[in-house]
Amino acid sequence: MKSIIKNFKSYCDDNNLRITPPREYVLEIIASSAKPMTAYDILDELGKKLNKPKPPTAYRALEFLGEHGFIHRIESLNAYVVCHENHKHEGGQFLICDSCGAVEEIHLCTMPKTLQEKVKSQGFNLHHWNVEVHGKCKAC
Repeated sequence: MKSIIKNFKSYCDDNNLRITPPREYVLEIIASSAKPMTAYDILDELGKKLNKPKPPTAYRALEFLGEHGFIHRIESLNAYVVCHENHKHEGGQFLICDSCGAVEEIHLCTMPKTLQEKVKSQGFNLHHWNVEVHGKCKAC
């Protein structure tokens, strides 16, 4: 987790972005969790560090962290996980265990060719892509 926070601070410094306590705390909370966290889980944990934070405080921090690639939103779970790739990719791909709730980020460097062709044939202007694969992990 220390390297994630260090990268966050370095990135913010290099890009003249403010490092606010809520942003840093929310990143710490998500990075220290073994499983994806909902916004309300994060808000509950944030309450242990800040005096009665309101939901917009958590949502603004989540929006900032997501916009700059430090976290990913797992759409099907409506939850968040930390990005372990230093926000250097245009999409996220996740293996989600429906038994234990574990989420593993996998890294496809490029979108599969058939999907690229379909996107192009539809004239769609792609800005990022995500894939969520549900199933059972090898531990379960």
